[in-house]
Amino acid sequence: MVKQLAARLGLPSLEPGWVWLAGAGPGDPGLASLHTIHAIADADVILCDALVSRELLKLSRPDAMIVNAGKRGGKPSSSQTAISAQLVSHARKGMRVLRLKGGDPFVFGRGAEEALSLVKAGIPFRIVPGVTAGIGGLAYAGIPATHRDTNQAVTFITGTSVNGHAPALDWPAIAKGSPTIVLYMARRHAREIAANLVAAGRSPHEPAAIVSNASLENQVTTITELARLGDLAPDADAPAILVIGENVRLASGLDWLGALSGRLLNPDPLGRDPLSETA
Repeated sequence: MVKQLAARLGLPSLEPGWVWLAGAGPGDPGLASLHTIHAIADADVILCDALVSRELLKLSRPDAMIVNAGKRGGKPSSSQTAISAQLVSHARKGMRVLRLKGGDPFVFGRGAEEALSLVKAGIPFRIVPGVTAGIGGLAYAGIPATHRDTNQAVTFITGTSVNGHAPALDWPAIAKGSPTIVLYMARRHAREIAANLVAAGRSPHEPAAIVSNASLENQVTTITELARLGDLAPDADAPAILVIGENVRLASGLDWLGALSGRLLNPDPLGRDPLSETA
């Protein structure tokens, strides 16, 4: 079926000696792109992150080599150097190599580092974008990344720097210029980040949310406020995305997953009639 669909659409194939760096999305296998699914079916070797859906891997060939690279916070993982070395080694043997990463490989996924190692080794490669958790995960929680009545900008931030600490950023500039802030890998440092934002002028009562296991059956969304983010985030299930901003109020009206379970949605979550303007 995958091969037939790929041929019908004229999709490129993963060729021997090539490496594809592909995003698998935040968790729900249905969010993987056709390019990613086609590559899974073609690959001789798949180096996959721990957060990649096991259901997607069932689409691989029976003789494909599946290598677990780890890359889950707080769990054993292969070093970045070792992963890059494996990609180069397998490709040089003429194998079809798929590096399958959760979310999008170029959004806090270290995909650029792996791609540059391929460039250095002279290995041909393709980048296949994926649905990043900071957009797809929020959508599954009914929280849009943008809404014209709440924000004209959104900022994505990693909550953990290369040294394992909270990121040393210009928090006053972020607090002033970023109506919506989306934080990856920030559970451990949520208290410090929230304190930095409040000290820089954000209201402690600003809406905030924690979305754990985004897009999966066990997704949990916790609605809170900025001042309480540091109390709740460390105990939330991982992986988790944190979001701060007025957009969070929209969840009461856009929680489509909750609606499937019978939740009544609020048609006016921002306190204004959404049909009052036609422009």
